[in-house]
Amino acid sequence: MFSVSLPSTKEEFLREAERHIFSMGLADSGSKLCLANMRYGLAKIHWWQESLGISPKATFVATPDMTVTRNLNRWRSGFAYGGRISWESEREDFVILDTKPNACGMLVGGLNYSPEERQILSKIRSFQRSENAIEGIKVKWDFHKGNHFIDIFSVKPTREIELPSYVFIIHGSATELKGENPAGWGLYYDDDSSLKRTAEVITTPFGPLYILEGERARKYWKCYQFANSFSKKRRELVAQKLFGDFELLSNETHQGLISCNEILLGCHHINDKDAIYPLTLRGDLPAYLLKGKKNLKPASIENLGFAKRARQLGVYQRLRKANVIPHGGGYTFPHILDVEEILEIGGKRYFKADAANDRGKEIIFDARDIPYLYRGRNVLLKILELDLGEIIAKLLPLYVIKV
Repeated sequence: MFSVSLPSTKEEFLREAERHIFSMGLADSGSKLCLANMRYGLAKIHWWQESLGISPKATFVATPDMTVTRNLNRWRSGFAYGGRISWESEREDFVILDTKPNACGMLVGGLNYSPEERQILSKIRSFQRSENAIEGIKVKWDFHKGNHFIDIFSVKPTREIELPSYVFIIHGSATELKGENPAGWGLYYDDDSSLKRTAEVITTPFGPLYILEGERARKYWKCYQFANSFSKKRRELVAQKLFGDFELLSNETHQGLISCNEILLGCHHINDKDAIYPLTLRGDLPAYLLKGKKNLKPASIENLGFAKRARQLGVYQRLRKANVIPHGGGYTFPHILDVEEILEIGGKRYFKADAANDRGKEIIFDARDIPYLYRGRNVLLKILELDLGEIIAKLLPLYVIKV
């Protein structure tokens, strides 16, 4: 797919890492950059696993919204976004800190009225000026940053199901717990000096890998579980302060640990047949409420060309139990056609990309520095094609709040 000038052993690890990526992506620039970078993250894990005598079977099951991550250190560590990473171990619990879980998720609340913009803005102002806390930790307002937002929609059901006339979606994480905090370790090793000192740093040909093993991994898992609970309560608190009484339809995490040995990066984990999962696309397009389906089904695995490779690698059941569904459209880069080559200089990776207009190349270091668009309905169509879920409602956008 792309060339890279490396010693044979490194090249072999990268090729093997690519074999462990199972992509349901749209084959656009976002998915190609994702694939190019994720090889390095998986290769680091495989290198470390092999050094311990553990079967190197770390996998990335990539969802249709697979794309880059705009978090600098996650990207530079060789990881991307849109999928489920598994590094199961027969010996011990391990946490890969480079993946940087943050308990990000979306709350969907139902209303029987259309909220008036001025009233909501006034309530936001009151929230920002008041002291709000959960478990003794002061809550920060950050819904103007990055991809965090509050959306208001009218509801158009697509099935015989009783739903409120309007919904809002609150998209946010446990910002307060990324660094050192009263509850224990922060989520991000690069924001918590104590966590970084505690981590074991594995030197690999693809860069350092920050891990926690055994009791330390389980301690971090408990910190993450607290953060995930905090994040959900935080979204509920904001919903109550802004909208008063509402019907809680969903409050799912799409960026966080499933266990010590698995993480979701930008997708929902389907673990409840009755759960509702939101899919948000561009601000000018409808969003959707979905019911997830257990996946991947054998027919989908076969049609995607995964079956033979997955059986050879001994990870077929991991695909059968992937149970993932996108939470959004993901980034794409219309001015980029493909990733032609990866240049490694001074321990850094540069991605040489073909321009879509066939008039030059672009060399990229950090994905967050390049202009992007959000994908549209093609992600939804891929979800339906692969039988990852079904639509229960179409959400028509009324307005977005980013203040």
